Amino acid sequence: MAKNKSLLKLVYSAVCLALAMVLPLFLGQVQIFMQGISPMHIPALLCGLICGPAYGAAVGFIAPLLRSLIFSMPPMAVAIPMAFELAVYGLVAGLLFKALKKMNFWPRTYIAMIAAMLLGRIVGGAAKAVVMGIGGEGYSFSAFVSAYFVGTSVGMVLHLIIVPLILFALYRAKLLPDD
Repeated sequence: MAKNKSLLKLVYSAVCLALAMVLPLFLGQVQIFMQGISPMHIPALLCGLICGPAYGAAVGFIAPLLRSLIFSMPPMAVAIPMAFELAVYGLVAGLLFKALKKMNFWPRTYIAMIAAMLLGRIVGGAAKAVVMGIGGEGYSFSAFVSAYFVGTSVGMVLHLIIVPLILFALYRAKLLPDD
């Protein structure tokens, strides 16, 4: 049985990585209220919630770097901080979702997601500051807040709607690998 769970987690991780490659092709230029919806964030969160922290962190870290290498988008200077941000998404979402197992599905999911998104954005902003510092550019706090919170607020709300619905559908269909 453990072997089947590992295989299922590997398959879900591969699907999430594939989604991270193709979702931006379809949704990358979609602007809602003048803000992007950050389509690569959805698979990173899903993978952490479905497969656990290790798989979620791996998919989150690999996805932007691989996509940059294959499609040159996002540019590598953006992909590097994004890799750290999405790795934290998968890691924290997976850790909290598992740790809060005794809690009801909906609050557990939202707590895991909100904590993951907040911590991921902080780590992503710190990584961006390092990348920009290496490049000889500065990165102000106001630029960080604008890029990681204000400019992505609509995407965050959409993620808080879409991801739990997908997860709940998998849960109801008994397609989640239980730990």
